[in-house]
Amino acid sequence: MAAASSSDSDSGRAESNEASSKWLDAHYDPMANIHSFSACLALADLHGDGEYKLVVGDLGPGGQHPRLKVLKGPTVLTESPLPALPAAAATFLMEQHEPRTPALALASGPCVYVYKNLRPYFKFSLPQLPPNPLEQDLWNQAKEDRIDPLTLKEMLEGIREKAEVPLSVQSLRFLQLELSEMEAFVSQHTSKSIKRQTVITTMTTLKKNLADEDAVSCLVLGTENKELLVLDPEAFTILTKMSLPSVPVFLEVSGQFDVEFRLAAACRNGNIYILRRDSTRPKYCIELSAQPVGLVRVHKVLVVGSTQESLHGFTHKGKKLWTVQMPAAILTMNLLEQRSRGLQAVMAGLANGEVRIYHDKALLNVIRAPDAVTSLCFGRYGREDNTLIMTTRGGGLIIKILKRTAVFVEAGGEAGPPPAQAMKLSVPRKTRLYVDQTLREREAGTAMHRAFQTDLYLLRLRAARAYVQALESSLNPVSVMAREPLKLHAVVQGLGPTFKLTLHLQNTSAARPVLGLLVCFLYNEMLYALPRAFFKVPLLVPGLSYPLETFVESLSDKGISDIIKLFHDEESEETSKAQRLLSLCDMIRCTCANCVPVDKRSNRKPGPS
Repeated sequence: MAAASSSDSDSGRAESNEASSKWLDAHYDPMANIHSFSACLALADLHGDGEYKLVVGDLGPGGQHPRLKVLKGPTVLTESPLPALPAAAATFLMEQHEPRTPALALASGPCVYVYKNLRPYFKFSLPQLPPNPLEQDLWNQAKEDRIDPLTLKEMLEGIREKAEVPLSVQSLRFLQLELSEMEAFVSQHTSKSIKRQTVITTMTTLKKNLADEDAVSCLVLGTENKELLVLDPEAFTILTKMSLPSVPVFLEVSGQFDVEFRLAAACRNGNIYILRRDSTRPKYCIELSAQPVGLVRVHKVLVVGSTQESLHGFTHKGKKLWTVQMPAAILTMNLLEQRSRGLQAVMAGLANGEVRIYHDKALLNVIRAPDAVTSLCFGRYGREDNTLIMTTRGGGLIIKILKRTAVFVEAGGEAGPPPAQAMKLSVPRKTRLYVDQTLREREAGTAMHRAFQTDLYLLRLRAARAYVQALESSLNPVSVMAREPLKLHAVVQGLGPTFKLTLHLQNTSAARPVLGLLVCFLYNEMLYALPRAFFKVPLLVPGLSYPLETFVESLSDKGISDIIKLFHDEESEETSKAQRLLSLCDMIRCTCANCVPVDKRSNRKPGPS
């Protein structure tokens, strides 16, 4: 009974997970024997029949026997061997003629193999590089039997360690041979000239003159000798050549070649370089703290995955926008574009078997695979618009279809704009007064701006004059002397004729106390009487406010008021008769109702100002 109940709960949980998932499991073959990465996967309608196929540049088990595979559904349609390991695969339109079937480009070694209708169409080879002159001289001496193979090996090893120009493939193969095989190798290559050939490291496509989906595209190649090449789609000639400080490994392009384009290249030195049209050198540089493992452009944001298990978002000018930490190492990345809903997101395959989908820094969905995913591809496959294709580390193939009713919602807890930002405000309708005011501002905008600037300058001038006057007459409540950092304000209480005057003293210094401070009042003795007009202030601790209280009696019955001045001085032998007095607050004005002339109907005396 217990076993039966546990199996029922497990099956119910599996059914609920499947019902809540946004994906349909279309196919899973753990023995598909496909070993590839995201750059070698492409989806295209190769025959123009509306049936999209999957093109795979297969590395083969252990990197042996690379092959080009074309899959239709879960089965392999065609399969052909490759002379070298594939670096990238891409589909593009070469011409505008009908029928408009895309061509397949596969980069392998120093060549790009172009197929049309799955048949070989053209082979483009990278131009040869000039060989090392020292290496050429050594092989010439070996052909003339002036040096033996052992000496040739030693001298080639010295060149490889010190020379800036790398050795050719012929010399590198010679250095890997055993002593018994060297002589036969030298005699076999006596009639061959030294050739130094670079290889392709990455490849992508760039629209030529139109931004349409079915527009003609150019091939963009990244090479081992730190160059970027843009090829003409019809003649396969080099349209432009750009230089980089390091070897490119990932490419992202936007724009059109004939109009304006921007190219981002992630390189082996851990930097991302931004190039624009008519620039042979990088315009911007993004320095990463770790090596990049993927580069995806989502709208105008460059999303970079690094070996520090994190995703970073950058602008095309190199400004860092956000960072998201991953729970495991990132193995592969690619773009998810759902055209029906206008959604673009980035997919990241992790070493723990998860595939995480992010829109900016917000997590949209998590897919758990039975094995670590090494390549991702999303797009139209067969006749389904939104299909996700994954290959695993063990050579498995997983195909999932996005449900038509699936809507990606940002997971809770992720940082992002608040939901209230998406709410529409009830903006009132434009009134006639608003329209007339808008027209007046449009017609007299220059005059209004000048009047505003004039008033602003006058306000600043009056504020500056008032500040200077306060400094000169010591009207400011804060001392401007650095040696006596004090702050004072006064409070007058009472209805008259006797008032209570409270002074609040505060030491504004950071750590220095004030000691031996004397405070006295200066007033008109015909108008006011103070029982205590002199204070000896105690030690002022920084930051505390000390109240000093005294009483003021008004002697005039004619409604006459005057100012009361306050002075302070330090108790010192060098100070004579209060000659060196610093005024903290020269006048204390009362704002009560007693500072007005005596009313004929009232016998109250005016208070002090």
